[in-house]
Amino acid sequence: MPAQIIQQNNAPFTKPTIDPVTLDIIENALRNARIEMDATLVRTAMSPGIREQGDAFPLIANPDGKMIVGQFGSFIGGFLKGYHGTIEEGDMIFLSDPYSCEGAISHSNDWLVLLPVYFNQRLVAWTAMFGHQSDIGGKVAGSMPIDARSIFEEGVRIPPVKIYRKGEYNEDVIKLVMHQTRKPDWCAADLNALIASCRVAARRLEEMCTRFGDEIVVSAMDDLLARNHRAMKALITSSVSTDAVSFEDYICDDGVGYGPYKIKCTMQRVGDKVILDFSGTDPQSDASINFLLNENMFKMFFGIYMIMVFDPQIMFNDGFYDLIEVKIPEGSLLKPKFPAALSGRTHALGRIFDILGGLLGQRTPEFLCAAGFSSSPHLMYSGRDSKGDWFQLFQIGFGGIPGKPFGDGPDGHSLWPGFTNVPNEFLERYFPLRIERYEALADSGGPGLNRGGNGILMSYRFLEPGTISIHDDRWFTYPWGVNGGSPGARAKKILEKPDGTRTVVANKLDSLDVEKDDVLHFITWGGGGWGNPLERDAALVAHEIRQGLVTPEGARAYGVVADGEGKLDVDATATLRAEMAKARSNSEAVFNFGGDIETLRANCLAETGLPAPKQPIWRAALAEAAE
Repeated sequence: MPAQIIQQNNAPFTKPTIDPVTLDIIENALRNARIEMDATLVRTAMSPGIREQGDAFPLIANPDGKMIVGQFGSFIGGFLKGYHGTIEEGDMIFLSDPYSCEGAISHSNDWLVLLPVYFNQRLVAWTAMFGHQSDIGGKVAGSMPIDARSIFEEGVRIPPVKIYRKGEYNEDVIKLVMHQTRKPDWCAADLNALIASCRVAARRLEEMCTRFGDEIVVSAMDDLLARNHRAMKALITSSVSTDAVSFEDYICDDGVGYGPYKIKCTMQRVGDKVILDFSGTDPQSDASINFLLNENMFKMFFGIYMIMVFDPQIMFNDGFYDLIEVKIPEGSLLKPKFPAALSGRTHALGRIFDILGGLLGQRTPEFLCAAGFSSSPHLMYSGRDSKGDWFQLFQIGFGGIPGKPFGDGPDGHSLWPGFTNVPNEFLERYFPLRIERYEALADSGGPGLNRGGNGILMSYRFLEPGTISIHDDRWFTYPWGVNGGSPGARAKKILEKPDGTRTVVANKLDSLDVEKDDVLHFITWGGGGWGNPLERDAALVAHEIRQGLVTPEGARAYGVVADGEGKLDVDATATLRAEMAKARSNSEAVFNFGGDIETLRANCLAETGLPAPKQPIWRAALAEAAE
């Protein structure tokens, strides 16, 4: 039975006509309220993942739970379907279990707060926000064990509970939850920040209802949804073919020796509706790289990608969802069966955007982006310092953004536009480490007419013994290039001991012991290149040599000859480019994957310093063999 909304005033909302000026004022007031939620959060949270990096996502929704402003799409529909209880004025809901809300939040580290907003005793809106908690208990510090075999190993799972019931705070529930985490101070502050952010937005909604009337505000939300629907309908009709197109990409490995894992999607327009079918995606993993992909979340990802590529002026909200149908096979990597582990889902989450680009660009290569939204690198470092005090770092790293039709990919930029890096000064002030290098890694971006963004080299010197865990991907497969562009460089992690000995370590690992003065060289992937690199302005390549973004050796991939100071040899460049142009095929493939999977396997150890992952063996295949 779905949630029951209790209202003292059950009169239905009317649909008054709203003039364009009023609609514009309400739209921008809602946008500003969403921004104010972010501002409130970063001023009151404590964990660096939220306070410094912004790993939290707000939304404001209409009474039906449809997102009006936000980023990830609405979390509320999944919650309402799975919550067997009442919603009343003064209530506030708290949850973290992905299986309780159809994957609207995708792993247990994400704590979600939902606040129903009442005005004149009627539900007029929802405010909600979730944020990544640095630790929620479980078998490893950071609560994201690579080798987890079920969600029960990944820390506390919170079903939908009322932390406020008719305005009364449920302190005992919060005490129980905080007792499970290694960082109760951070978690308590972050939860209070989520609560405060939702309350700020609720106040702004109440002010709007007071100024304009609740009928006008609710009707304006409906108008904004309808406007989005009209715009997306036209965009889909003009940009998505009725012919089926497919694209597949891979998660490199599962952290326990097996991979790669295929994600495949087929797209086709039938009438006004887009069908996105993930049939052909590999079965769920025994490890934690599964991603419980909420269908509405993927609809929002699709819509955001369409809007940003084809018409950035469209305001994205949940209004277009009936124009898209998403099919995900049960028991697959993207719809694992309970109680599959989910903590490492970040790699599939990033890969979804590369797949969207590959799908949408096949019919219109001029709009096609290369690969580079490839993962969300994590580093966890924890232990006890010389005073016996516990320290624990959770940090998100960034890779290279793909080359685009309209320019280069940014160097070392976040997958999510609102994320920022943790300042090195903050890291060195609050954790026992020193950042010895933090730079864009020259030549790691894929060469192209528009260069892929360079990855990042970040070198951490650990000043206390401890343990580290790493989550990253794109170390086995390449971030592919497009339209003649070359792939970006792959990710790599190197542990250097005080005597200078260097060891390549896995990109997914748990609880690796480090000693004082060990140095971790944390290298992320580069973005794929877009277009023929021989057509890139040679003077620009020379300038990038001076900037340290390209080396003289790397410049030759563009057919450019220059010295270490970036002085261009015009004649040698013309000669080299003529030679390279002859060698290039006139019918180059749209995608350059850097080799097929078997070629990558054969060359893996020599190229990466790590053994190739083994072919996954699915439980269903084992069961059939046993029969």
